[in-house]
Amino acid sequence: MSAAAPKLAAQNETSPPPRPIAPDQPLPQIRVETLAGLTKGAPWLLEQLHVRSHHILLWTTRGQGRVLLHGLRRGFGAHNAIFIPAGKLLSFELGLQVQGVATLIPNDGRVTLPDRAQHLRLQDGTEQAEFTAILDALRRELREERPLMAEALNAHARLLSVALRRDLQEAAPPPPTRASERIVRRFCDILASEYTNGHPMAWYADRLDITPTHLTRVCRQAAGLTAAEMLSQMTQHRARSLLLDSDLPINRVAESLGFGSAAYFTRFCQQHFGAAPSQVRKQARAR
Repeated sequence: MSAAAPKLAAQNETSPPPRPIAPDQPLPQIRVETLAGLTKGAPWLLEQLHVRSHHILLWTTRGQGRVLLHGLRRGFGAHNAIFIPAGKLLSFELGLQVQGVATLIPNDGRVTLPDRAQHLRLQDGTEQAEFTAILDALRRELREERPLMAEALNAHARLLSVALRRDLQEAAPPPPTRASERIVRRFCDILASEYTNGHPMAWYADRLDITPTHLTRVCRQAAGLTAAEMLSQMTQHRARSLLLDSDLPINRVAESLGFGSAAYFTRFCQQHFGAAPSQVRKQARAR
């Protein structure tokens, strides 16, 4: 062992643990994280409905749970590949035994990827081994930080994309999409870009040319949540992210989320987080 090794170990022991990857922040390079490492003890980062500025490919190796992809809720198990493009709604509910890894890919065109959320259940051992081998290569590059690492990461990520798209082509065609599901997907697209503007639910229904009651009904059928609950989860996720990961004044956070006043935002936080915004920020930073 080199003389520098003990010094490096000492630095690692005293350095703070890495922060979770903020969903809305630009991603400078490809990352690979375990599902546990992706949240760093904050399950809401995955479990609450939100959008990300980067693409994410989840590869599960053990356990069962539920995922909400672009408005449609479904179960997942071991050896499932779940891809969510940047800007699409996601919520990932982890069961107690779920294990896997997440590949985070910047949304800068360096890797060709599907433009819609995808969910593959890989039963073939060869396909499973191919995914695992590419992910292992990505993790090795990140761990060892060898010369030309960025180029190697891009190459491995492209191979991962090829494997995903091949498996999509070979998979059985999905069942025809029902009219109610098409409405929910359109609602999710609008919600992803407008949820911070403070629109009432009637505004969304009007954009879809349906009644608020019908919008609530189809969302509950497809997503297991009402349209209002989906909007609330999006707002909660973004609010907590801004309170924890930024130094924006509370009134600016409220404005950025479409609240008419800081007092209204305070009531929202007390209802959903059990504390005022300043307390949420203070408690999180104390931990």
